[in-house]
Amino acid sequence: MSDTTRNSVYFAIVALLIIGTGLLQSWNAALFILNMGLISAIMALGVNLQWGFAGLFNVGIMGFVALGGLATVLVSMPPVDGAWSAGGLRILLGLGLGVMSLVSTVLLYKQMQPGRRRNMAIIAVLLIGFFAFRAVFDGGVEAVEAINPANAGNIGGLGLPVLLAWPIGGVLAAGAAWIIGKTALGLRSDYLAIATLGIAEIIIAVMKNEDWMARGVKNVIGLPRPVPYEIELQSSPSFVAQAQALGFDPVTASTLWVKLLYAGLFAVVLLILFLMAQAALKSPWGRMMRAIRDNEVASEAMGKDVKARHLQIFILGSAICGIAGAMITTLDGQLTPTSYQPLRFTFLVWLMVIVGGSGNNLGAVLGGFVIWFFWVQVEPMGHALLTFVTSGMAEDNALRAHLLESAAHMRLLTMGVILLCVLRFSPRGLIPEK
Repeated sequence: MSDTTRNSVYFAIVALLIIGTGLLQSWNAALFILNMGLISAIMALGVNLQWGFAGLFNVGIMGFVALGGLATVLVSMPPVDGAWSAGGLRILLGLGLGVMSLVSTVLLYKQMQPGRRRNMAIIAVLLIGFFAFRAVFDGGVEAVEAINPANAGNIGGLGLPVLLAWPIGGVLAAGAAWIIGKTALGLRSDYLAIATLGIAEIIIAVMKNEDWMARGVKNVIGLPRPVPYEIELQSSPSFVAQAQALGFDPVTASTLWVKLLYAGLFAVVLLILFLMAQAALKSPWGRMMRAIRDNEVASEAMGKDVKARHLQIFILGSAICGIAGAMITTLDGQLTPTSYQPLRFTFLVWLMVIVGGSGNNLGAVLGGFVIWFFWVQVEPMGHALLTFVTSGMAEDNALRAHLLESAAHMRLLTMGVILLCVLRFSPRGLIPEK
């Protein structure tokens, strides 16, 4: 069997699984799997750039995804009335003072001779900058958070179209990746993993606690959408007539149509990013990145700036994760910082890359669909299996009750089994790198 035929069979199986979900369960469930599968494939592409192209072990994925979600709020939500006049400008001024103090510290460190005078100057600049920052910033935060705290208490956004938030989410994640990369990419791979995980947790902690920015754990709901609302479609006589002509209830038809529109948008983004990643992979730049991945010492001997190239691809991969994070928040219609758990956005995405095939963009896309499908479907399938197994037991049997309650844990067991099977029988993934 040729590679093209085998790959086509893989994707045909995934398509049949999604169609089977629609036939056996509901088309809403099938389209949910499709939409999240598309977004998962985009995240897997970003991680594959970092690991498959350059060998960078980044386990701070959820931090960049969260920044993409934050960008959706800051770009698409309307400004909160009175927030900017009350304290918004003071917040910006305070942040500017904080950045200036850090920049001044770096300049002093570079320009002054090592010794006691430099150490004292750096300490003085940091102390003065810290107290100036807090004096200006804290007052602005208190003023903003006092404005309608039950429903707002934040500065709001720019009121721009939500689709603009997707690339801006990528830019925001790329900016954070530049800061992280400048400090952490010189570390060994295991230390880089620890550093990126810690920084991702810091990002999540800031989003949870800084209410002025995006309401913290109180969440932001009612985000604008790039597609119509279901109630608008149900109020349209032409849409209702078309739905009834096709044999659909208007309520169900409106839900399906909205999810199909989302799927179309996500598919366009995935296709663009995939084509760009493929072009990069086959270019001299892509060959250079794989050479650096395989042997950094030899690449440096050939005159390649390894650290600069690592920073470059770290930024690109993080930007893709930021775009995916903005897309997830748009699909959910709300920003929930507590939902950014390492299991969802770190372990699962890495599993997608490993199962699909590290270093192969098509494999990363396949892994995104496969792993997400099983992540969603294992629980109902496991419950049905345990119900069948325990069908001969009495209703009040303690073992039966325990097994049925444990069906939710089938997810973790199944993910582990899938990983072990792939590593045993296809260690380079379902679609390995050529």
